[in-house]
Amino acid sequence: MKCQKCEKPATFHITELTGESGKDVMALHFCAECAEKYLKPSGSEAPAAATLAGLLSQQLKIGQTAEELARLDQKTCPVCGISFYDFRQSGRLGCPHDYVFFKEELEPLLLNIHGETKHVGKRPSHGVSDSDRQTQLIRLRREMKEAIESEEYELASKLRDEIKKIEEE
Repeated sequence: MKCQKCEKPATFHITELTGESGKDVMALHFCAECAEKYLKPSGSEAPAAATLAGLLSQQLKIGQTAEELARLDQKTCPVCGISFYDFRQSGRLGCPHDYVFFKEELEPLLLNIHGETKHVGKRPSHGVSDSDRQTQLIRLRREMKEAIESEEYELASKLRDEIKKIEEE
């Protein structure tokens, strides 16, 4: 997607609620430079951090450059194959291993959202081994899909059998 002001790739996607009721939605797509110009308060001396636009503007100043973000977007989980770009677009990770693989990128987000980076609430009744099994199933399914796409049907059938064996346990 391209910036609405210039032809550079849009790296900031802003959704504003407009209208008297605040129910009208306006989606804006900007490159880093145009987003900074848009988010800077014009003529007012109000503290920038007090508004959402101010917080985003601060993030632009101390945040990553467009090149660093493009480099991060190419980073792909070896287990499930999700890229950091896919995560940024959907807001969902592909497998439990993503928390380990994208640790450096996720920690600031978790700290900002939750105020903590360690879980202190309830835990699921199933153990860690179940999580490891799920990670293995995700990896095997991805490998099977790749084998089918490359027309390696013997390998795909072996992977299918391995998946069935793990699911029956």
